[in-house]
Amino acid sequence: MFDLKGKTALITGSGQGIGKSTALLLAKQGAKVIINWRSNDEVAAKTIEELKAQGADFLTWKYDLSKPTVKADFEAFMKENDITVDILVLNASVQIRNAWENIPVEEFDFQMRVNLYATLALIQACVPGMREKHWGRIVTIGSVQQYRPNTAMAVYAASKAGIRNLVLTLSVQLAADGININNVAPGCIETIRNVEALSNPAYRKKIENSIPVGYIGQPDEIAATILLLCSKEGGYITGTDIPVDGGMSIPFT
Repeated sequence: MFDLKGKTALITGSGQGIGKSTALLLAKQGAKVIINWRSNDEVAAKTIEELKAQGADFLTWKYDLSKPTVKADFEAFMKENDITVDILVLNASVQIRNAWENIPVEEFDFQMRVNLYATLALIQACVPGMREKHWGRIVTIGSVQQYRPNTAMAVYAASKAGIRNLVLTLSVQLAADGININNVAPGCIETIRNVEALSNPAYRKKIENSIPVGYIGQPDEIAATILLLCSKEGGYITGTDIPVDGGMSIPFT
């Protein structure tokens, strides 16, 4: 099951966290993976070493997804490497904490470019190759904040809600081409992004108390759901929104 041999997968933001776990897992199942990161070369180097250690077939694409030329730039990357993408995992995002009344246009624009526009642009770049093969898998990474927005992250939450609606729109239009698109919405996950906040015992306990299963999730737990959606076995799933959050998005008191 979950055999990805012969498939090429782009995982954005895969130098660390959920993206890294997803890249390692898809590579383990036989996919050729494209690792993408923006600036943290040291962390990305560790991911690359792990891929080498497991004998993975991979390419690297260090790229800032806030650029307005992302579609053309990735099309050039595919042409240069003589590849098309069968599996697209849109994991990269920017999360900036700020009170809503203090958000400047530059901060709004940066988050929306990376979180929402780059998602659309990379889909535009990859779908033609998927259509030719009549097979494709696209997984966007949303957030529990689609349902329970953090008051200090208004733009981030809005961008993730936008991604969910993009998935709904495209799922109907792409289904006839053999292309499935789904959204996975993680809850609080133990990643570099959250390490500082979760290092505070009182805050960590507060978060754990808000999660019905009672613990902070691990990146591998998100990657496992992504693998299903990227596989042949997930072929009858499209247009869905799957919370992987330990029940955190469930309204309860």
